[in-house]
Amino acid sequence: MESKDIKLILEGARPRQWTKNLLLFAGLIFSQSMTNGFLTLKTTVAFLIFCLLSSGTYLINDIADKESDKQNPLKNKRPVASGRLPAVLALKTGLLFFVLSVFLAFLLDPSFGWITFLYLFTQGLYSFWLKKVVILDIFAVVFSHLLRVVAGTIVVGVEISSWLLVCTILLALFLVVCKRRHELIYAEKGLFEISSPTKYNTALLDQMVSIVTSVTLISYCLYTMSETTIRQTGTTNLKYTIPFVLYGIFRYLYLVYEKSQGSCPEEILLKDTPLLTAIGLWVMTAILFLY
Repeated sequence: MESKDIKLILEGARPRQWTKNLLLFAGLIFSQSMTNGFLTLKTTVAFLIFCLLSSGTYLINDIADKESDKQNPLKNKRPVASGRLPAVLALKTGLLFFVLSVFLAFLLDPSFGWITFLYLFTQGLYSFWLKKVVILDIFAVVFSHLLRVVAGTIVVGVEISSWLLVCTILLALFLVVCKRRHELIYAEKGLFEISSPTKYNTALLDQMVSIVTSVTLISYCLYTMSETTIRQTGTTNLKYTIPFVLYGIFRYLYLVYEKSQGSCPEEILLKDTPLLTAIGLWVMTAILFLY
């Protein structure tokens, strides 16, 4: 394999999207286990395994979407769609990533291994079927985010809390619905066709964004002030992180509606300084109050 092929594979692996896998650290942080060196190392290894696993799914997904990606101005420069990376090589690499990541996952923790297997199964359904089914396409992506959080709690050895479960689902719904809206705006301009055969409409997605935004903010506020949270964390100060969450959500909505962004949440999180600052402050204050 030549060096240029390695560079193309790395490009197809989409390192920027590895930020999604940071959800694995949620269990470590909110179980107040960061001071445990062994569990921190174990979670870090799990994070790296999921990066390898998700990279494999991106490569396989690019093969499945090769023809439609060619017509998409946001995706036609991807290595497989542009023809720079042969589909055969992408397929072999993706399968190698699958086998290696699942093998390592079972070595790390058998339960974690089954989660990676379920993630692969879900991604396969999404790539070849669910992405074309209205509403289910959204929930399939949300479920993949939820599996990351569940995987993180399994590695740490704690039970996922109801609040963490709800907040993860709602935040993922918020990001995915905003992404669908952005795709629809481009499709209405005739720039490309969206994958779902029964197309969404802007009014529906705007309603979904409104509902999910409201419920997400309310749920997080209730989480920080619930008696269960206070008892488990030993602090009442998590409520002071609410302003950062409010700003982050509103800033994201501003970027989606006023700046026509939202197609790549991971890029927004990495490029928008105000949003990145809000997330950083939320993480620091949450860790400060929890520890």
